[in-house]
Amino acid sequence: MKKISVSAVSYTNTLPFLQGIRNSDDVMHAIDLSVDYPSVCAQKVIDDVVDMGIIPIAALLKLPEYHIIGDYCIGSDGAVDSVFIFSQKPITAIRSLRLDVQSRTSNGLARILLKHYWKRDVAILTEGEADAYVLIGDRTFGQKDAVPYVYDLGHYWKEMTGLPFAYAVWVSNKKLPEAFVEAFNYALADGVSRPEDVIAGLPLYPNFDYKKYLTKNLDFHLTADKKEAIKRYLAFYEAL
Repeated sequence: MKKISVSAVSYTNTLPFLQGIRNSDDVMHAIDLSVDYPSVCAQKVIDDVVDMGIIPIAALLKLPEYHIIGDYCIGSDGAVDSVFIFSQKPITAIRSLRLDVQSRTSNGLARILLKHYWKRDVAILTEGEADAYVLIGDRTFGQKDAVPYVYDLGHYWKEMTGLPFAYAVWVSNKKLPEAFVEAFNYALADGVSRPEDVIAGLPLYPNFDYKKYLTKNLDFHLTADKKEAIKRYLAFYEAL
């Protein structure tokens, strides 16, 4: 039987999922697993290079067919502590924003918040010097004191909408066997039930607390409110 190809994300926020997957013999015998940046993971699912992956929600708009797999996501209910705009000046004074090449959803979230929350019309750059820049994932760890102004996008989305946020969801580009989906969801549940288990051996950073990040900032449950946030985000995103 052909194995199901799965792309996961290489960031710390996905490690609880990966520990659950790797501890499930049923899942590991059924899949070929690769680990990539979020934007690469999304493109692999879009291009049908893999059957499923954990992809940024903005990428859902690129898929003619998709199925959300399981009851879990990379999410937060407020500040997430790994999705930021870093700025040299107050956000109300910036004139340009550089996007993060590893991101898709977070770039869109930054642009949505600039337009609808901060009411700013700024130049959007993909390279070069800018007043502010989007940065996500492990590259933000220990960096909050590196620039004068730091804006946690999960916090400001909650301020604007009253909703939590789902940054990425497990998605297949085709219908997968129900038995596999059930086993995969069970593996995810197992992994996120003990997120602190992944901390041992991770690199240390100043002003960053892995335990708080994995157990307080991140919220792995794909709730009804997070599904509503996805719908709201995609409507904003399409209108950019």
